[in-house]
Amino acid sequence: MEFSAKQIAAFIQGEIIGNENATVHTFAKIEEGVPGAISFLANPKYTSHIYNTQSSIVLVNKDFIAEQEVKATLIKVDNAYESLAKLLSLYEESKPKKQGIDSLAYIAPSAKIGENVYIGAFAYIGENTVIGDNSQIYPHTFVGDGANIGEECIIYSNVNIYHDCRIGNKCVLHSGVVIGADGFGFAPTPEGYEKIAQIGIVILKDNVEIGANTCVDRATMGATIIHEGVKLDNLIQVAHNDEIGAHTVMAAQAGVAGSTKVGEWCMIGGQVGLAGHAKIGDKVGIAAQSGISGNVASGAQVMGSPAYDAKKYMKAAIVYKKLPNMYTELNALRKEMNELKKLLNK
Repeated sequence: MEFSAKQIAAFIQGEIIGNENATVHTFAKIEEGVPGAISFLANPKYTSHIYNTQSSIVLVNKDFIAEQEVKATLIKVDNAYESLAKLLSLYEESKPKKQGIDSLAYIAPSAKIGENVYIGAFAYIGENTVIGDNSQIYPHTFVGDGANIGEECIIYSNVNIYHDCRIGNKCVLHSGVVIGADGFGFAPTPEGYEKIAQIGIVILKDNVEIGANTCVDRATMGATIIHEGVKLDNLIQVAHNDEIGAHTVMAAQAGVAGSTKVGEWCMIGGQVGLAGHAKIGDKVGIAAQSGISGNVASGAQVMGSPAYDAKKYMKAAIVYKKLPNMYTELNALRKEMNELKKLLNK
């Protein structure tokens, strides 16, 4: 499918600089541009590539000023990165969607399957499950008894959705995701650890996307809840009875211990660890590899382990680097003081 600069500019409300009839049929990074591709420039570090890119069209921010000739047609927009995201979404939506139920899939007689649903080979759909309209269940996926999947969801291969869990509309679960495995609940006894039955469920609200091999455990009682618009990266652990607020994003290898509440619009970096029963406010930023041992107030920006105010942490880190020299200087000062004491005592 081909689009002209004029069509693209109309869709993203941009201003064309150059040939409005230039056409593209694919996307490319600006440094790897080819004829017929559209690229974007949002980071100033890549500005040099705009003068020799082979891409036919480049999205740029409105404040971009060329210092030399640019061969590509430019489309100026308020935010080049956001405009690219819109175009990528349009491109993805234009692809034909899979439909139909493979003869090798198992669907329980009591399951309710919506219209235009795709269910791939060797998928298992349990008793009393509900699959909403236009959803896609890829091969080798397991959907347990009583589970409910909303409309327009994409459930990729080898996902496991345990019994009674609820998936909202327009959710995306990537390969290897496990929704509703037992929470880590054991009671110590003289003979060892006795398992505590995990009788709760997991609830994913609308527009949640979960990366490959991420696990969201079912609640001991009640529900583990992932609210609307949450985006979880690959290899994340969300434990039993957690609640992740709307539009929060979490990078790879983060772990959230049980019964922790994370607010809305938070940004949590990779390998962050959150202790159990903590309360994280709204719009909190947590830097990568931070350790959160307690509550964090709304709006806070923290880093370190244990984590504290990010600006103070960075100041302390500067001092930390100087500790070896400071230690040498301290020893030298001690030596001088001891010599002065000896002289004074004489």
